[in-house]
Amino acid sequence: VQLQASGGGLVQAGGSLRLSCAASGIIFRSNVMGWYRQAPGQQRELVASITSSGSTNYADSVKGRFTISRDNAKNTVYLQMNSLKTEDTAAYYCNVKSYGLGYAEYWGQGTLVTVSS
Repeated sequence: VQLQASGGGLVQAGGSLRLSCAASGIIFRSNVMGWYRQAPGQQRELVASITSSGSTNYADSVKGRFTISRDNAKNTVYLQMNSLKTEDTAAYYCNVKSYGLGYAEYWGQGTLVTVSS
């Protein structure tokens, strides 16, 4: 399984960005797709996740500003980020946890989001 993330960039505070992550390869129907981020000198943290049935989970710091969604037909997960803050600056990584024949976890390459003041 390969994950290809895109959509990062430079944006002013208050602006918006949309991240996409397309998964290729065999992914079992029971899975959780998500986005993590890692700022310089900090640990990687969960931003948002969404199950194959559409249940979502968000970090408190992004609730009300970020929206995660997925297109199961395309094996793609999206992260719409609105009202961006400078503290959202980080490398964002997509992640898939697959619960098919055993557990497997996959990571995409990071896409950099920089929010300027």
